[in-house]
Amino acid sequence: MIPSIGTSQPSKKMTQILNKAETQVSTVQGERVYDTLNISEDFYSVQCEGNTTGYPAYFIRLKACNLMCGGRDGSLMKEGKATWWCDTEYVWRKGLEKEFSYLVDRWKQDRIFDWVKGRRVNLIWTGGEPTIPKNQHSIVAFLDWLGGSHSAYPYNEIETNGTIYINDDLFDYIHQINCSVKLENSGMSKDRRIVPKALERIMSHDNYWFKFVISTEDCVKEIERDFIRPFNIDPKRVIMMPGLDNQADFHERTRFCLEVAKKYGYIGLTRLHVSAWDKLTGV
Repeated sequence: MIPSIGTSQPSKKMTQILNKAETQVSTVQGERVYDTLNISEDFYSVQCEGNTTGYPAYFIRLKACNLMCGGRDGSLMKEGKATWWCDTEYVWRKGLEKEFSYLVDRWKQDRIFDWVKGRRVNLIWTGGEPTIPKNQHSIVAFLDWLGGSHSAYPYNEIETNGTIYINDDLFDYIHQINCSVKLENSGMSKDRRIVPKALERIMSHDNYWFKFVISTEDCVKEIERDFIRPFNIDPKRVIMMPGLDNQADFHERTRFCLEVAKKYGYIGLTRLHVSAWDKLTGV
């Protein structure tokens, strides 16, 4: 399924949200005003994973995560309790509070602002974990501001680990949910990795995708046992991707993933940025 990106006009529901917000520059949750985004990194590139692979995209990585896959600085991996370590930890642990106008200025510098407004460039909200409550409130406040101040209603993808419930305000803004749940090999306990309420919320969205990173065929068996069968996930919304972090392994790992996809009947894709740039972040 290819998302509809052609229209830049707000939906009826979005118009109601914007009319309610009018042109206010910030969102208030209780006594707190959200008028900045805590950004670890942001950059213009092409989406190289998942259902919108190949689409021009602007990545906004927000600070902090509620999980620590592989342990801090890879401690769980070094102890033999995990087989991998979060490849963006050193990025999302840092962050700077940026005013909303910062992103618009960046888009203008890159000469893509009209493309963002016209949905030729997708916004990718990632982390860390963008659904941490503070991040959720900040994203909503930013999108309220962007629509009210610039009449811009971009196509929003969010990349989440699926462990935090997405609140209504953010849910209404998101056009696509890319859920990358974590397996036993992350070293995280099952009750931290699998949160039924959060997963069921994601599956109530019109355009959700589950993206599973696999290293062995046993990963697929775990995915089916713990996720696909218990939550009745539509197999046509299941994407398999290889555990891959360098060009040297690209062809072998991609071939492995595609063979698994053939065998089990799921979508098989790869990590194109590793092939193109041999980098995991910033591209």
